[in-house]
Amino acid sequence: MSDPRILAIDVGTQSVRAIVFDRAGEVVAAAQVMIIPYVSPQPGWAEQEAPYFFDRVAEACQRLWSEVDPGTLTGVTLTSQRGTVINLDADGQPLRPAMIWPDDRRVHDVPPLGGLWGAAFRLAGVSETIAGFQANAETNWIRRHQPEIWEKTAHFVLLSGYLTYRLTGRLIDSVGCQVAYIPFDFKALRWAGDRDWKWPALGLTRSQLIPVVTPGEPLGSVSAEASAATGIPAGLPMIAAAADKACEVLGTGCVAPDAACLSYGTTATINTTQTRYVEVIPLVPPYPAALPGAYNTEVQIYRGYWLVSWFKQEFAVDLQARAAAEGVAVEALLDAMIKDLPPGADGLLLQPFWTPGVRDPGPEGRGAILGFMASHGRAHLYRAILEGIAFGLRAARETIERRTKAPIRELKVAGGGSRSDVAMQLTADIFGMPASRAHLYEASALGAAIVASVGLGVHPSVQAASAAMTRPGERFEPDPRAQRTYDAIFRRVYTPMYGRLRPLYRALREITGLPE
Repeated sequence: MSDPRILAIDVGTQSVRAIVFDRAGEVVAAAQVMIIPYVSPQPGWAEQEAPYFFDRVAEACQRLWSEVDPGTLTGVTLTSQRGTVINLDADGQPLRPAMIWPDDRRVHDVPPLGGLWGAAFRLAGVSETIAGFQANAETNWIRRHQPEIWEKTAHFVLLSGYLTYRLTGRLIDSVGCQVAYIPFDFKALRWAGDRDWKWPALGLTRSQLIPVVTPGEPLGSVSAEASAATGIPAGLPMIAAAADKACEVLGTGCVAPDAACLSYGTTATINTTQTRYVEVIPLVPPYPAALPGAYNTEVQIYRGYWLVSWFKQEFAVDLQARAAAEGVAVEALLDAMIKDLPPGADGLLLQPFWTPGVRDPGPEGRGAILGFMASHGRAHLYRAILEGIAFGLRAARETIERRTKAPIRELKVAGGGSRSDVAMQLTADIFGMPASRAHLYEASALGAAIVASVGLGVHPSVQAASAAMTRPGERFEPDPRAQRTYDAIFRRVYTPMYGRLRPLYRALREITGLPE
């Protein structure tokens, strides 16, 4: 295989990318199509027609062929956003729009689990956590509010499974993509056993789920119908990859427990790759890694760098107009505005929990900004947002190290926020260790290509493929003075902040009656 070329399709929240990689991880050709992430027929809803995603995949692929001959491709693979679910009928047709992962619909009166499971959860003091799981599950909302849809649901699939079906004609998916409210055994990396509590909690049956294979294994081959739409050659083998975050971890080269991948995307995360199953947060499983048989010990800040979008919309409309006139990104103007502010944003501290969580923050969690003074302006608020996200991820790093007993010695940063020099430097300072950018911004697509290269026989193992296809990007060293300031803020203010505010968050929820 002298010149293998792998097509990696990356279906994210904001865009679809189709990228061809060579055996060294270099980009041969790339195309991107921006998408409408979702529509909201009602407040809090996030939906999109399932065929819309496949049509954008086809459009992105068709744009590639002016740069590369599709006949030179060795194989194709797919990575996609997580937690987006689709109801299919017996003929594989969508019954309703896909529910996209930011959807906030909840069912607050799902009957609690009874029997031995219910008693065990009450005894363990986790009934509220299980109730939150049931409330968040899309299956329970559809069963309650659209029973006629549920009655016809022959297959309940993730977006990755639907797109694989459209590309190959087979209802099959990757183990590495199974991140959602589904009855999956995250430890065994297969569908849950018949007696698992998730079946009654979610109301799904085994027949509604589709087969899953390990990353690197074949999913099928591109069908004639898909070839006509996309231009990908019919019969080209399709190899299982993993979800976008898992592929991003691999695409930054984080295949060992001592390397952490920070993802500065819509959801900010910290991940390590472990071959041992460890629940960093009790009852919150590690997710399947792109490395076969391994796990990603992920901790999320759900709204993460979404806060940057929130800030631009609420506080920087004028800068958006200026950026358009000057032909630069708004973030470049914001970086210039905050780069000379001191560590700690002149005493302004932000807790980035704009969305409640399962444990910490719990269902009562809210965001907070502490330390406002008359001298503070929007630049201070923006820097406090970037610092607050990094503080949250540093706290998660300490939790991961404590639970896994494996120290983290290296940081690799991916996602849109990694393009900011200010964000990279304050990350190194807050964590007190060097932070490197991924050498390619397209880390998720690269991670998918790494897995596919093994399945196609281009490289002998994922570790070997990672070594051949990834390399360090720009490196930021911590500044000792800034590090001391940040460490004091983290230890003395940020760390105790949530615990002290938690009773007030609960009181606010009780008084206002606002939903979780």
